[in-house]
Amino acid sequence: MKKKWVKQTGIAIGAFFFLLAVSYVGLAEYYKNVFSYGTWVNHVYCTGKTVEEVNRELIEGCSYDGLTIYDDKGNPFRIEAEEIGFSFDFKNDLKECLEAQDSYLWIDNLLKRKDYVLEPVVSYDEERLGEILKPVPAFMGKKAEDRQVWIQKADNGYVLVDERKDVLDEEKAKEAIRQKLLSLETELDLKKSGCYEDLPYTEQMKAELAKWEKIKEFQECRIVYAFGGERVPVDASVACDFIAVDENGDFLYDEAGELLQDNEKIEEFVDRLADEYDTVGKIRQFETTKGDIVPVEGGNYGNRIDRAAEKEYLIEAFCSRAAGTHTPRYLQEGWAYGKDDIGSTYIEVDMTEQMMYYYLNGELQLETPIETGNTGRRWGTPEGVNYVYGKAVNRVLSGPGYQSHVNFWMPVKGNIGIHDAPWRGEFGGDIYQTAGSHGCINTPYEAMEKLYEMAQTGTPVVMFYRGS
Repeated sequence: MKKKWVKQTGIAIGAFFFLLAVSYVGLAEYYKNVFSYGTWVNHVYCTGKTVEEVNRELIEGCSYDGLTIYDDKGNPFRIEAEEIGFSFDFKNDLKECLEAQDSYLWIDNLLKRKDYVLEPVVSYDEERLGEILKPVPAFMGKKAEDRQVWIQKADNGYVLVDERKDVLDEEKAKEAIRQKLLSLETELDLKKSGCYEDLPYTEQMKAELAKWEKIKEFQECRIVYAFGGERVPVDASVACDFIAVDENGDFLYDEAGELLQDNEKIEEFVDRLADEYDTVGKIRQFETTKGDIVPVEGGNYGNRIDRAAEKEYLIEAFCSRAAGTHTPRYLQEGWAYGKDDIGSTYIEVDMTEQMMYYYLNGELQLETPIETGNTGRRWGTPEGVNYVYGKAVNRVLSGPGYQSHVNFWMPVKGNIGIHDAPWRGEFGGDIYQTAGSHGCINTPYEAMEKLYEMAQTGTPVVMFYRGS
């Protein structure tokens, strides 16, 4: 009985170990074509999976949208990954991992799992990439042998056009793009990556560069004309015309090889400047007390540049390469410079409304009705921007058929002035159309007394009709 039990036990144990061996060998054979127990690749569980299955899972975890490339001007252009057939693949590395495993040692993974970190093999269509780059401005430049150097005139003066500077080396650029794509980077600055270079100059180009240095120095003027708050720089856009040229437009040089100065062009510039900033008699767009804008033409007030003196100054200053802010010399000066020369202190004479106003630093100080020239007898007061060119008290005004004593007299244009009128009992309204003055601006005594005390000689007087 005992022998029988021992025999049966031995058979059972033998059978167990046989089955265990068969199972172990079976699993070993199974793991020859799939990854063995406890295998992980890039955090993906791979046990029992084929290379193709793991490859698909790994690819699903990869992403890349494309590459943004910047040229030397900072202009971007985009290469989308899908446009160039961009793809990932782990197959070769996965096959090596599978071949490296000993399927009969799978039991080792019960105690310690195997982790692999693999980088994908990326690929894309080179021909499609080339087609995408063709219309990109950075890759459409001239060939090296066609790149020249020349001087041309532009709005800002003479400029040097140098096609030999910062030229894109397309081969370097394409290699830099390739490296960025393969490393899955998202941006590429071609300038910072050293893809631009300067091409060597020919002897003819060097001569053109030498000419440019003379022109650049000649037209680099640092004189600035000041017209009150306005500034007019005599910069390269102006000074470029001061270079003397012949009938063919070629530069003229002196015996020392220096560029010649064209003084006639300098004088023409001064004339243009004076035409623009002389204000005597010009039409001004004046904002009235009522808030509307009226054009006022004529008058004796304003600025008039001394053209002869300014021509002499600028010829000498430019020749000596002077610099600084320059206020022009004037034959006549207003209270303010620039195109808006009336300023904020003035007398406003609204002859349509028969009202007069006095402003001091922009603040209204006086408002009064007046009586101007009799328009019915064609004695209407002329409009224009004039100025108070004198002040007197107790004057006798005389003319054909009249002599009138006034207490306060302020002439503004010829014999026309602002004064009190003791003989008048009414001012304003339509009186001027039939019983107005001989041309002067008649003012009530009290208002005239105040105005006489406040207004100084030189004060602008803006005189206008509406709709005339």
